[in-house]
Amino acid sequence: VVGVGGGGGNAVNNMIANQLSGVDFLALNTDAQHLSTILTDNRLQIGSSLTSGLGCGANPDAGRLAAEESKDQITDLLSDAHMVFITAGMGGGTGTGAAPVVAEICYNLGILTVGVITKPFRFEGTHRMRLANEGIGRLEKVVDTLIVIPNQNLFAMANDQTSFMDAFGMADNVLLAGVKRITDLMT
Repeated sequence: VVGVGGGGGNAVNNMIANQLSGVDFLALNTDAQHLSTILTDNRLQIGSSLTSGLGCGANPDAGRLAAEESKDQITDLLSDAHMVFITAGMGGGTGTGAAPVVAEICYNLGILTVGVITKPFRFEGTHRMRLANEGIGRLEKVVDTLIVIPNQNLFAMANDQTSFMDAFGMADNVLLAGVKRITDLMT
């Protein structure tokens, strides 16, 4: 499981905290501070000369360039994999821009690749949704399967007491459930 960007890293943390077994985890992020909070030692700060560890500022082009700068290291980290789940939150910078680059690396290595990504809540705005849709368009060209989870649909499971953070936690749990069901079939 490769978590790309802040949302992908949060999803990886949730999977580790819930003891998802039978998989290896890798976190990729331009934000060094967020990367330091990830519960796996398999992590790589991408685009360090481009972003200086400060993230992409919700700029997917910076996320793409960061992944391209770190392409050789990402390739080395993934070269032994047979199947990769790429998880990211779409609509920001690193996940939106870098996830398609990571998927293309997997494709070039002949790795079966499944994208498991989230789309923003409506309250996150139309600009973020437009960025998400553009990133999804690039990602679907380089994965074998793409699972898109619209965060907005999670409100059907929420109530008046559901906090903002709880809503994002629900998204992480949906990602966990999807990956767990597939890995349970394989292990």
